Amino acid sequence: MYASKSSARNIVKFIVCLLFCFGVSIGGALFVNSDSLEGWYAQLEKPAFRPPDWLFAPVWTLLYFLMAVSAFLVWREGLNSPHVKLALVFFLLQLALNALWTPLFFGLHFIGWALIDIIALLVAIIATILTFLRVSKPAAALLIPYLLWTAFATVLNTRLYQLNS
Repeated sequence: MYASKSSARNIVKFIVCLLFCFGVSIGGALFVNSDSLEGWYAQLEKPAFRPPDWLFAPVWTLLYFLMAVSAFLVWREGLNSPHVKLALVFFLLQLALNALWTPLFFGLHFIGWALIDIIALLVAIIATILTFLRVSKPAAALLIPYLLWTAFATVLNTRLYQLNS
């Protein structure tokens, strides 16, 4: 009986992690419409190293899934641990910063503010990885692709700001 309750709780935790992570993705998608992409964004001068537009959706889908699995691995260790609580606070902080970037960039067209946000996001991801390491090494490792992509996105955002300011 105990194993099934524990399994059911873990399934609920995993679903909540998926909903949080993909909720950010869906929320961000509301700010990326055809007017933004075909109008404002299409007019921006872009660096040569920018990936093709079609690549962003599959990469972010994978990254949000990895983030959800990572958060689940930490959360399932139990909220009784102060290390787990701290790690999840950092996770939620970076998720909030992640959620803010798309409205800043695509919604409001504030490239500079989006740059400030993504730099803060990069720091928050590093803090999240470091706090996750105390709880679960696999959870921390699952965030490495997210860190690398965000670092690349930071360089891209920086260059977009330089080219269009």
